[in-house]
Amino acid sequence: MSTSLRRVLILTPLAAASAFALSGCFFSDSDGPDTGCELLSDSGGTVVVGSGLPGDPAAPEPASGYRVGKKVVYASKYMVATANPLASKAGCEVLKSGGSAVDAAVAVQAVLGLVEPQSSGIGGGAFMLHFDAKTKAVTAYDGRETAPATATENYLRWVDDTNRTTPVPSARASGRSIGVPGAVKMLGLAHSEHGKKPWKDLFQPGIDLATNGFAISGRMADAIAGAATNFLRDADATAAYLNADGSPKALGTTFKLPAYAATLTTLANNGADALYTGPLAQAIVSKAGQTVGANGAPLTPSLLTLSDLSSYQAKKREAICTTYRSTYMVCGMPPPSSGGLAVAQILGIVENFDLAQYKPTAIDLEGGKPTVMGVHLVAEAGRLAYADRNKYVADTDFVALPGGSPAAMLDKNYLKSRSQLISMTRSMGTAQPGNFGTATPTGTSNAPEAGTTHMTIVDKDGNVVTMTTTVESGFGSFHMTNGFILNNQLTDFDAAPTDATGALIANRVQPGKRPRSSMAPTLVFKLDAAGKAGDFAMATGSPGGATIIQYVAKTVVGALDWGLDAQQATSLVDFGAANSATTNVGGEHPNINAANNGANDPLVTGLRALGHTVSVSAQSSGIGTIMRSTVNGRSVLAGGADPRREGLVLGDIVKP
Repeated sequence: MSTSLRRVLILTPLAAASAFALSGCFFSDSDGPDTGCELLSDSGGTVVVGSGLPGDPAAPEPASGYRVGKKVVYASKYMVATANPLASKAGCEVLKSGGSAVDAAVAVQAVLGLVEPQSSGIGGGAFMLHFDAKTKAVTAYDGRETAPATATENYLRWVDDTNRTTPVPSARASGRSIGVPGAVKMLGLAHSEHGKKPWKDLFQPGIDLATNGFAISGRMADAIAGAATNFLRDADATAAYLNADGSPKALGTTFKLPAYAATLTTLANNGADALYTGPLAQAIVSKAGQTVGANGAPLTPSLLTLSDLSSYQAKKREAICTTYRSTYMVCGMPPPSSGGLAVAQILGIVENFDLAQYKPTAIDLEGGKPTVMGVHLVAEAGRLAYADRNKYVADTDFVALPGGSPAAMLDKNYLKSRSQLISMTRSMGTAQPGNFGTATPTGTSNAPEAGTTHMTIVDKDGNVVTMTTTVESGFGSFHMTNGFILNNQLTDFDAAPTDATGALIANRVQPGKRPRSSMAPTLVFKLDAAGKAGDFAMATGSPGGATIIQYVAKTVVGALDWGLDAQQATSLVDFGAANSATTNVGGEHPNINAANNGANDPLVTGLRALGHTVSVSAQSSGIGTIMRSTVNGRSVLAGGADPRREGLVLGDIVKP
């Protein structure tokens, strides 16, 4: 289903123009060939991503907590932002040749499953928001994994009702964590409706990289090293990611994966259904059902069947769209993701405050220094939103929201009443969920989440994809087959069906159910004079498990309330809070003094004076943002990639 948006928007600048960035590509406006998807070197020439030449952003470097100095990238007609240069290159080339945003997303996912396998892949799931520039419709695509038909509410905490011991070696690393993968079926559905290029052509970049090899990046190398011991239980993962002596493949190693190339070839030739029936489906079921690891260690098997895979359906859902400050329309993903609702609630709470007066100080390329009150208000709104999320949000095919739709939780009067619980002088610590008069008490959920990656794409026709995709934790369940990792998404369910009070938890395991997510791909439109939504203004999203909600809310507030450009809003200090006493302030950021637990940082000490328990632990967002802006009288796309990861913005770059 879709949400219709009417009329046209040319968004005025949300920030002053900044200098042309190296992390972009060259564009010659209308004269000569399109040389997009190449980088502009310091000497004025171009560098092809993946060429290995000086300036190539795909050249392997040690993983860094934060890359200082990234600048906003401007493009004329098309743009892609992903967490990996090779994936951005694949998507950009599709756009350059006239492909749609969905076409590019298929190519990007195929490459990400190879070059960033710790985060996402064809063995995982995804959520996508799509904006159709012609019809002005926003569509939410749900590719979330599902539990097996025979899963019980204790599936993750007990082997079975007669053997009440925990799955081995853990719920996450056993077969019990593996849900039916949904990303490929979702992409197939979206492509059938919005694809321009043949499906079979979109996998070639991934096939070529898997066949010819690429240099292992810093983040991938670190992830392999961290998972090496767990890989020993899986023969496929051991062969793929470990050397003959058992050591992890290191930074800069040329990595080839013929099995993955073969799988992509099968999908290219036979369509998305090839993952859900036939040899690939059987391989998934067999691997998930293993009872003994390659190293002889016992494994609790999954109960997945071929029927679970063949009956899987990606779903179209109604996007959650709500106004912000009577100026914008913000659209997000509905349940089973909690991300769209929670971000919308945070915005609906903070719009009752004049956030503009609390904008960051000393604004620089990194987004400046957040103010104490700016962080306080957004963090308190987060506590209130997470309180509702934890109590009420789950797969709505199984557990209805209060009132049967998002309307009650997004009611402006309700959110105003929630905002009145915020003190300007003291943190609330832990918030209570709102009372919607539900007949059945609902227990409070505390299921953890991790992992993930994000892509944001705009094509030549103005269509937009913002998509968050994941195998859950790093390298998912550590089970691998046919060159791809199987997810551990079912650990996003609450393992126990009831909370400490005995109340049923909405996010408990049920057969065929989709676990709650925090993924929050987000679209923003500017309202016209009639109060209707105009054309695209902004798209963003991030990985980060349950903290995704905080990363996205920060980015949207940074752009819409504080006038930051796409890169500054992306780079801005990660801050926020779930429903606990702890407030996050990303200590990896150069504008935060994390030494001595932040004791000498005025933002941290100011928050602590308001009663916040502040963590300055490094944050690992992977935000990708594209905005429509007007610079020097010219309407352009403006992009930013998170400096905390290896992301890159590419497109047909223009220097306005």
